[in-house]
Amino acid sequence: MTIQWEPVIGLEVHAQLSTRTKLFCRCKTTYGAPPNTQTCPVCLGMPGALPTLNGQAVVGAVKAALALSCQIQKYSVWARKNYFYPDLPKGYQISQYDKPYALGGHVDLLDKEGQTKRIGLTRIHIEEDAGKNIHVGSSDCSLIDFNRASVPLIEIVSNPEITSAEEAALYLKHLHQILVAIEVCDGNMEEGSFRCDANVSIRPKGEQRFGTRTELKNINSFKFVTQAIQYEIERQKELLESGGVIIQETRLWDSVAKVTKSMRRKEAADDYRYFPDPDLPPLLLSEEEIKAIKQTMPELPQHQAARFSRDYGLSSYDAQVLCSDSNVARYFEDTLAIYSDKPKAVANWLMTELLRETSAKNIGIRDLKITPAHLAELVRLVEDSVISGKIGKDLVVQMLNTGDMPALLVDKQGLRQVTDTAAIEACVEKVLQRSESQIAQYRAGKTNLLGYFVGQVIKEMQGKANPERVNELLKKHLG
Repeated sequence: MTIQWEPVIGLEVHAQLSTRTKLFCRCKTTYGAPPNTQTCPVCLGMPGALPTLNGQAVVGAVKAALALSCQIQKYSVWARKNYFYPDLPKGYQISQYDKPYALGGHVDLLDKEGQTKRIGLTRIHIEEDAGKNIHVGSSDCSLIDFNRASVPLIEIVSNPEITSAEEAALYLKHLHQILVAIEVCDGNMEEGSFRCDANVSIRPKGEQRFGTRTELKNINSFKFVTQAIQYEIERQKELLESGGVIIQETRLWDSVAKVTKSMRRKEAADDYRYFPDPDLPPLLLSEEEIKAIKQTMPELPQHQAARFSRDYGLSSYDAQVLCSDSNVARYFEDTLAIYSDKPKAVANWLMTELLRETSAKNIGIRDLKITPAHLAELVRLVEDSVISGKIGKDLVVQMLNTGDMPALLVDKQGLRQVTDTAAIEACVEKVLQRSESQIAQYRAGKTNLLGYFVGQVIKEMQGKANPERVNELLKKHLG
């Protein structure tokens, strides 16, 4: 009998808080600085150096907890997490253990079909980052850059409620969207500002007990998360079905070979010998402080998407796409501030033409030469039947290269749409004269050939014919 396996996945996301200085000292957090130039006795763990908490990091952490509907704990404790790696200068990491600053919370996922699933959170805690090991080529030599040591992080721990690699990637995208929108994390995955560990296990479908889990460490792209988790699920299936045993261990994702590789046996909490940090007092948050931080919160993406659906008549999915990037959402509303007659048309042009370009070139919407003023004018020209949709798409390509306004390009190139019935009818008759075979098929019941005739007429008129007028005249002549 074939066993039906069920994946169980929990994610631990490390998000770097957007502060100018580190969590417990005044060293800068600038990415890409020369190695070991952003360090001091505190973040290097020199004897006698004492940490001082960065208040701005706490504000960012509280904003994240509010955005994710967590229960903020007014009393939380700093703990030392002891382990010995070359990139951990103190020999311990300052984190939070049994008394974190935030408990519970959730992330609501919305798929393409408009279905919603809620993934619960276990906790969020604040901690400092480690340094970075740099392995030199194929030699046995490794270098260490301590610039990242003590950079402020929040670790967001999900419940083990994710059931597929695709759902894990969707969860990460939603979480990334929220943290970037509230400006507590820049979300730069290539620079390590947003990365995750994935705990993966499988069990027979219907079984309540969890299987032995493996941890996939430090994955920094949505694509790699999907690939790594899917590979690990299949690896565990094959191992169990062949009579093997899953070992609780930490594994790394090799994005070139597209396999997970064993790194080390997974430690348990006892191995870290947590104890309260004697150099730091408990973190105390008052109700007044939490309320003051809440008042500075921007509109959350899920609330913005609901408003876009309600006010602009967009589908839930379209609103979600536009609100997945706060810059895109602002671009959309900046365009509507200029041309508000057809919000759906503006959304369609933005999502199909412009977002395709940003995705292909991996750039932001504001990096395009097409501004909201360009897009507003383009959509108005199409909706007012000054130009056809096909010419509109051609103009997008030109505007991306030149930055010229669409009306200027239309006038320069004589692209205004022909609405003169006599001129279109003459072209219709010309196309029909050379299409006897297609006419016979159309009149025999193959009515989808109407699209062929429309295309031929528009091609003959170099895209300038009004499609609605073309349709009317073709139907009249075809009977």
